[in-house]
Amino acid sequence: MKRAKFYLMTFVMVMTMVIGSKVVKANEFQFSMTPVLPENQAEEVSYFDLLMTPGQKQTIHVLLDNSTDKVVTVEANVASATTNINGVVEYSPSENKIDKTLKFDLADHVKMPKEVVLQPNSQTDVAIEVTMPSETFDGVIAGGLTFKQKSSETDSSSKDKKGVSLKNEFSYVEALLLQQTKTKVAPSLTLNHVTPSQVNARNVINTNLQNSEMGYLNQMKVDATVTNIDDPSMTFTSVKEMMQMAPNTNFDYPIAISNQGMLDSGNPSKPMKAGTYHLAMDVYGQKDPSGEYVQTEKNQEGKETDVHYLYKWHFEKDFTITAEKAKELNAKDVTIEKDNTWIYFLIGGILLALLAFILFFILWKRRKKKEEDEEDKISLP
Repeated sequence: MKRAKFYLMTFVMVMTMVIGSKVVKANEFQFSMTPVLPENQAEEVSYFDLLMTPGQKQTIHVLLDNSTDKVVTVEANVASATTNINGVVEYSPSENKIDKTLKFDLADHVKMPKEVVLQPNSQTDVAIEVTMPSETFDGVIAGGLTFKQKSSETDSSSKDKKGVSLKNEFSYVEALLLQQTKTKVAPSLTLNHVTPSQVNARNVINTNLQNSEMGYLNQMKVDATVTNIDDPSMTFTSVKEMMQMAPNTNFDYPIAISNQGMLDSGNPSKPMKAGTYHLAMDVYGQKDPSGEYVQTEKNQEGKETDVHYLYKWHFEKDFTITAEKAKELNAKDVTIEKDNTWIYFLIGGILLALLAFILFFILWKRRKKKEEDEEDKISLP
């Protein structure tokens, strides 16, 4: 059985405390950010976790420090939390789509300035108005506050190996959670659809997982197998642990069917084949000694041990890869050897045509010279 594990590199430094997130690279910043945590924190954490009553308004504060000798303009944004393809919760604006089960978008309940101008060597108190929805609920409204220097003021750029200019952007992201009660809401997981796709120019099977409840799915583990129904020997597996899903979010969990190395590594991938496939997937969540679902996993010392989970979901689904889709994806996969025999036929055809032209030209020149010689003989007295 072929085992394929999917790994993606992230391009920011993420420091997470259970669910909080800060993206920080101090030597690239011309300002710093400090949250002023209020007394009505639901938990003793380093990010905003506000316990409020329905309809309550509250002003929270963030301190922005400019320790440079020039004016710094900071752009501020608020966004609901999403989950990316790595199974990591993002608290900043992203390309991840808002889930249809999201009832309260954090951006609708937070007012803050879009830009803050920081004078040289100064500290600015940014007031942020938070309004709790008037409708009662259990669970969490999750999102974050993002602060980054205005792009027109930054010159942090670099070039890749091909000389292409790359823009580096760094930001502070502070998680903001809103709760009306401390009642914990259990996550609820659904498998929406299964589709062939690509990640980083490599073929994958995307399995869209959705958490429809206002509770986090922590310490998430996925164990998935994709099998070609017509050829059971064609099997792809994926196991990944310690993921997390934000409340009311969905993400595409990718099952790699191409090698993760490059083509020149000497281990090319096999092309994706059209056909009908079957997905079998187990998803576990929330490690707890009292959990009834047991998995044998390796600990930090590499020894196998039983791990208990509170939640488990099992999904099975058939899906089809069309010949047209397989051809399209295979053409774009950088790890698949392409059939370039047509190029050799084309080159051979061109060479034959060129040779034929040269032979024709030589014969034509000889014939013409012979005719000219005969004409010269006839014209002699």
